[in-house]
Amino acid sequence: MALRFGNALFEPLWRRDSIANIQITLAESIGVGTRGDFYDRTGALRDMVQNHALQLLTMVAMEPPSRNDADAIRDEKLKVLRSLKPFTDDSVARDVVRGQYRAGHAEGQAVGGYLDEAKVPASSTCETFVALRTEVQNWRWAGVPFYLRTGKRLAARDAQIVVNFRPTPHSIFPGVNPPNKLVIKLQPDDGLELHLLAAKGSGQTEALSPVFLDLDFDKAFPADRVGAYERLLLDALAGRLNLFVRSDEQEQAWRWVEPILNAWRNDTAGPRPYAAGSWGPAAASALVARDGFAWAEEQ
Repeated sequence: MALRFGNALFEPLWRRDSIANIQITLAESIGVGTRGDFYDRTGALRDMVQNHALQLLTMVAMEPPSRNDADAIRDEKLKVLRSLKPFTDDSVARDVVRGQYRAGHAEGQAVGGYLDEAKVPASSTCETFVALRTEVQNWRWAGVPFYLRTGKRLAARDAQIVVNFRPTPHSIFPGVNPPNKLVIKLQPDDGLELHLLAAKGSGQTEALSPVFLDLDFDKAFPADRVGAYERLLLDALAGRLNLFVRSDEQEQAWRWVEPILNAWRNDTAGPRPYAAGSWGPAAASALVARDGFAWAEEQ
């Protein structure tokens, strides 16, 4: 929110005319550990999508609030949630991928699958991975796909938002020139990356090379840094509620995910398997490729 509403640089570009797609990734390299009983009754959709991923989506897509207070911010976030394209049984089958990790290698060692975890039933169909495509149906974002994914036992611990801009309308430089992108890094290291193209400077060729501007928050602000939970507690003690969800937000988020849960109850196919240490089922890559795009690590 500081990036968007504290700086005028991006506002003219923060719309469908300039942005091709937005990707939100909340990946964990660990398994369910000792939480098998809880997780099997919850799953990745309830555990991460309807709260964490949707909150990030609303902060990216919301209109500028009239003032920096909790209710003004929540009002704008609620508008985004109400503008999300609703799911039907057909669109769930087309635009939502669920998976469950199998044995593989994570963090340099062999690990078991989800069904091998303690307190997990051998016949469990609980999803440990979700990837989905949605749209915000308003004037700012009409037609721009938002891709959300989260999962356990993925290739890396990584939480980030990738804003992929549209290519230049007419390239005058030779070679394949990837579009610009803004990467908002959340975990494990928070910061910003702005990916650009620049001339090499040798004067021998007109080809461009990819470069990026990198802002590491730990280096930029070495003092007074606090962890996420510590910041949340400090905000609560000070009465700052900007990071807390209002009940109507929560209810609308559940209304949006409920058709997915209902469709899965009637789907006998169950989650797609994926190897621990991968980036999830191949269908998640196909979901993005269908629109002519790719996840950040595949670009």
